[in-house]
Amino acid sequence: MLPKTLTTAALRPMVLATLVNGEAYGYQLSQRIEWISGGAIEWNAGTLYPVLHRLETERLIESVWRSSDAGPRRKYYRLTTKGRKAVETEKAQWMTVHDVLVRLWQSDVSFGAGT
Repeated sequence: MLPKTLTTAALRPMVLATLVNGEAYGYQLSQRIEWISGGAIEWNAGTLYPVLHRLETERLIESVWRSSDAGPRRKYYRLTTKGRKAVETEKAQWMTVHDVLVRLWQSDVSFGAGT
């Protein structure tokens, strides 16, 4: 398992990226991420739902309650148009972080003479 601080920082872009492929309810979101990460990332409800609420407040996602054959009603989340744009922004930011880390780990980075 990864440290909670790292997975919490990545929660927002991971939720948005997961919803690109269609709507999902909270437990589904956490299960998809856990499966994709090979079990390295797990979120509990206390971590996931405040982020979902914040994303709704920012109008990046919207939700609808639906009946379930398997039990109580579920709240399904989906991206808004604004949310789809946010996915691209988040992706660019995280790819920049990724690229910098890769460069740092793969080479002897020197900052020039005198530094």
